[in-house]
Amino acid sequence: MKEAEVRRLLAANLLCVFSVILTAVVPAFFWDGFSVLGTHLAWLCICSVCVSTLSIILHLVLKPNLSPKRSSFAHKISRFLKCCMYFFMSCILFHAIIVLYGAHISWSVTETFLFAVLLSTFTTLQCLCILGPNIQAWIRVFSKNGAMCIWESSLQITTMCSILGAWFGAFPIPLDWDRPWQVWPISCSLGATFGYGAGLVIAPLWIHWNRKQLTYKSR
Repeated sequence: MKEAEVRRLLAANLLCVFSVILTAVVPAFFWDGFSVLGTHLAWLCICSVCVSTLSIILHLVLKPNLSPKRSSFAHKISRFLKCCMYFFMSCILFHAIIVLYGAHISWSVTETFLFAVLLSTFTTLQCLCILGPNIQAWIRVFSKNGAMCIWESSLQITTMCSILGAWFGAFPIPLDWDRPWQVWPISCSLGATFGYGAGLVIAPLWIHWNRKQLTYKSR
């Protein structure tokens, strides 16, 4: 395992963490009254767009899944359309799962869907950037010892941390603390965001500390 590749992963992940922090700070300079809690839906949109844009740019620059085969323009268009379809399907699926876990089916539909978009941004979009619209590759990566490179190991960690963060974020909602951040889906989206950020930091550090034990099969 090359140390340079781990440093590239760490730099890319820290940029993503920094972009999330900026989404909570920068809009306040241009939008009076903006805050993560007070204008939460707007922040959800800004965070999703910024993280998505940066993830795609980093993918194009770093090319963690670069294939030696050249693909035609038609293949690239088809791949892009498949990625868009998979992302939209992921948003719908997350929305349905969130409803099954207790969100009201008819109230706060916009809030629930935007939370689903945020979760898809932290999980599905990262899979699409690294693995492409390949369900078999997704199943392989999230199976035991399925990662074939440090980028896939990082994908495993950040995805799990994001989902666990969203799950733990739901715990305070039914409590009678009467806090502003208990309004749906603030605590869940903040939990997912903190989980995503923690995963981005933990992943390269864990890979670095366990680099001697990690052995990746060739593609």
